[in-house]
Amino acid sequence: MDAVSDRDYVIDLAYNNSMIMMHLSRICEEIVLWMNPQFNLIDLDQGFCTGSSIMPKKKNPDVAELVRGKTGSVYGNLVGLLTLMKGLPLTYNRDLQEDKEQIFNSVDTTLSCIEIISKMIPTIVLNKQRASELSGTSFSTATDIAEYLSLKGMPFREAHHLVGKIIKYCEDKHCSLEEIPESEFQKFSNLIEADIYKKIIPSNTVKMRSNKGDTSPKLVEKEASILIKALKKYEQKQ
Repeated sequence: MDAVSDRDYVIDLAYNNSMIMMHLSRICEEIVLWMNPQFNLIDLDQGFCTGSSIMPKKKNPDVAELVRGKTGSVYGNLVGLLTLMKGLPLTYNRDLQEDKEQIFNSVDTTLSCIEIISKMIPTIVLNKQRASELSGTSFSTATDIAEYLSLKGMPFREAHHLVGKIIKYCEDKHCSLEEIPESEFQKFSNLIEADIYKKIIPSNTVKMRSNKGDTSPKLVEKEASILIKALKKYEQKQ
């Protein structure tokens, strides 16, 4: 009785589709956000965008927005299947015919979105200049100063508090960390020396973080290479 009315495998598939769509939706959200003129971090091939019906200057990342929207439909199919099953007694009931439309739609939508995303992502062009500009905003290297002081013997709690004072100084003076004179830095602590400036340049701090999972370009390339090899190996098995 249970065997002929069980649809766990259908719900599992719908859940997996929902999980895939969740990740695709997040990627698309980043694309939409980064293409916003306020960020201006990336550009997409025109084939994946449309213009505005009234504003000729606009370039809308429609494909990314549509994939993001499709996620709700796939989620709805999962909820629909769960709702379909919740009140059924054991053995087969005609209600179970309703699972076909939902799971077919879920699979078809997910596969279509994967296909279009795989074609869209390679067309992304990074605005390196803008990325560089944004990387130094909001005192992004403040933590590196705290680590710098900690490595020179200052307790991290004290270093954390001291960096807060340095940030307050910058806000009052309307300057960046790089613009603080060495003499002013040393008023906060005599542990701070000229080498501090190497620690507060974003491009340097990215390179210096070289533990597994960190941001060093060489490390990222290595990890990417491992993933690419794994994908190629998987494709060969198909």
